[in-house]
Order: sequence, then structure tokens, then C-alpha cells
Amino acid sequence: MDLSLVAFLLGIGMLAALATGIWVGVALFAVALSAMMLLVSAPTGTVLATTVWGASNSWDLTALPMFIWMGEILFRSKLSEDMFAGLSPWMRNIPGRLLHVNILGCGIFAAVSGSSAATTATIGKMSLPELKRRGYDERMAIGTLAGSGTLGLLIPPSIILIVYGAATEQSIARLFIAGVLPGILLACLFMGYVMVWALINRDKMPEAEEPVPFMERLRATRRLFPIIGLIAGVIGSIYAGLAAPTEAAAIGVLLSLLLSWASGTLTRKNFIDALMGATRTSCMIAFILAGAAFLTVAMGFTGIPRELATWIGTLGLSPLQLLAALTVFFVVLGCFLDGISVVVLTTSVILPMVQQAGLDLIWFGIYLVLVVEMSQITPPVGFNLFVLQGMTGHNIFKVAWMAMPFFLLMILATVLIVLFPELALWLPQTMLSG
Repeated sequence: MDLSLVAFLLGIGMLAALATGIWVGVALFAVALSAMMLLVSAPTGTVLATTVWGASNSWDLTALPMFIWMGEILFRSKLSEDMFAGLSPWMRNIPGRLLHVNILGCGIFAAVSGSSAATTATIGKMSLPELKRRGYDERMAIGTLAGSGTLGLLIPPSIILIVYGAATEQSIARLFIAGVLPGILLACLFMGYVMVWALINRDKMPEAEEPVPFMERLRATRRLFPIIGLIAGVIGSIYAGLAAPTEAAAIGVLLSLLLSWASGTLTRKNFIDALMGATRTSCMIAFILAGAAFLTVAMGFTGIPRELATWIGTLGLSPLQLLAALTVFFVVLGCFLDGISVVVLTTSVILPMVQQAGLDLIWFGIYLVLVVEMSQITPPVGFNLFVLQGMTGHNIFKVAWMAMPFFLLMILATVLIVLFPELALWLPQTMLSG
């Protein structure tokens, strides 16, 4: 049978399986099993067993449940309240004022949670009622939170970067370091837009509040020390070469438990809820990764990725044209799948094309995460939109419209790292050159 027809039928099968609403992992296993049993003579059971074991028995993936658990613990602590109190006095004299607390708060929490949805929910729980009470424009309050919440995917420790690193056998430490400058760039773009918007729309801003004395601002900043210490302990240990990501994740869990205990939120219920939440999320991701690994092997047996890469090569696409096509592809796919599913579903097919185009796989991981970030605020399956819909009661499409300027800024950030790849590559090359 013609491989192009096979690929088309398997693609239709995957879409049909996902359309039924079954778990992504089940859909991956079903399509892979169909391909192996109908098209390949290799022993399906043996291939399935060895592939699932190989995908699960990965030391790099050990960091995944630990970072998720750390985020779950902090989600149930007073972290967001402390961050708001520590940041807000410094933001009152900047155009946009407390709207920047959403952006900076999400950036800080992203550095200890690694999850976009957890970042959005934790910061929004504190900031949205406070911004509404003070008379800030609701559209901008929700939009800044929706956009900035996606920083949880990019700023390390990013769960999706761990998944990408495990799927592509790339250094997770390098991926973490590579995500720092693009994450800062995206936060700066968001803050710049808020400043310009506030200067143009002065009538939509509340009355200026009384300036906070400098010494009082310094005293408020003390509430940021625990979270800064946590970031230094987790990320600093990786950057300094003192710990691998897995060891740093264990340090993060210990520090987050101490932080929760010190703030009085480490109750038996919160501990169990955080542990069970981390277990459910980790099992879901592990199941998807195992299914994706089996699908990758099945596709390898059929020869489809190799033929697809060869076909792409015959089109004579330049690296820029390939990236433009992949950007549209990932954004459309992200409208229907969560970010982790997008990464594990496409890795086996996309990587041969990327390598043939001569693109650095560390750089491509950051590009991919930036594009997947966009899908977090695109309906109908934008996870941040779901979180904000539940928090605000607004229709998901209305929330998506509020987030549209930040979606466009993500496109700009993607263009910038394509034009200036050193934004993602300079830091890991400099820090890990040895």
C-alpha cells in the first residue's frame, strides 16, 4: 500500500479517536496497535512491552512528578498573597500600575511551578478580585493573566520542556537554561504593551493611589524572600552545576514543604490533596508518553516518518518556510489538544524534518514551547481559557478575545527567536560550554 495513503488513514484514525473524547494515551495506543498489526510483520506484543518499559524507565522523567508535586504544594500555600503584597508597592508608579503584578507574579510563580494552568489559577485567585475591587479594566486584567499564565510553559522548571527533552533525548538542563531569555523577553513584551495601553487609555485606568514610602516598599519586599529563596534553591542549583534537574526537583519539593509549613498551610488535607493531584497529573503524562513512544516505534516500522521527511526535502523548503508551515500546523493542532499531547504526538514525525533543515534541537524545543504557549489561549481547548472561564464566569471565546493582544505578542516573540536564535542558544552555550 502507498505510504502516503497509509499516513492519511492513520491520521484520520487518530482524529476520529480523539473526536470520541477518549484519553489521548488510549488513542495513541489504538493507532499504533492498528499500524503494527495491519502493516508490520514484527511481533506486536514484544514491541509494545519493550517500548512502554523503555519509555517509562527514564531517569530524566523522574524530575517530572517532583516538579508537579512542588507546584501542587505551592498552589495550596499563601504564595500568591505574599507575591501580590510584595510586588504591588513597586508597580504603582509605572504606567499600567498593578496590571504588571499579573505579569511579574506569573513569571515568578512559573519559575517554581512549571505549569501554565497552575500559574494562571494561583495568581488569578489573588489578583483578579483585587484588581476588580480597585477599578481596573476587566478586559486587561483577564488578558494579562491569560497571556502571562503561559510563562509557566517556558520559564524553567517547565514540565513541557522535561517532556520534550525526554522525547528527543536532549539535555533538560540545557533546555531549562535556554528558556530563560525567551521567557524574560516575553514578559518584557507583555509589560511594554500594558504600559502603552495604559498611556493611551487613561480613562480606563483607576485613580492613582497614594505613593508608598520607600522604606515601606522595602518592608513589603521581605514577603518575596521565601519565593526568591525557593527559586535560587531549585534553578540556581541547576545553573551552578550543583544538581541535575532530578535532584533539583527533590530539593524543590523539600523547600516547598518547608515554605508551606512556615506559612501555616501544610495541613494533612493539603498534603494529601497535593500528593494526589501530582500523582494524577504525572500518571496522565506518563501514559501519554508511553503511547507516543509506541506510536513512534510503530511509525518507524512503517517507514512513514522517513518518507515524509524525504518528501519535505523534495519540496525545497528553506528553514524559514518550514518553520512558518510548522507554526501554523502547531497552532491549529493546539486548538484541539493540550501542549504536552502536541509535543509527544508530533515529535517522531517532525524531528527528521527539523534535523534535515539543520535546526538546533535545543533551539527548536524553545520555539516549539513558544508556539504551544499560543495554544493555551486559543479556543476550543486552551487550558488557560478553561481556568479563567471557571474563575470569571465569562464565555471561553470572550476570554480568548481578551487574550488576543497577548497571542499576537507571542507571535512576535516567536519571530524574534527565529530571526535571532542566540536568544535561546547563547545562555546554555555560555553557561555549559565546559
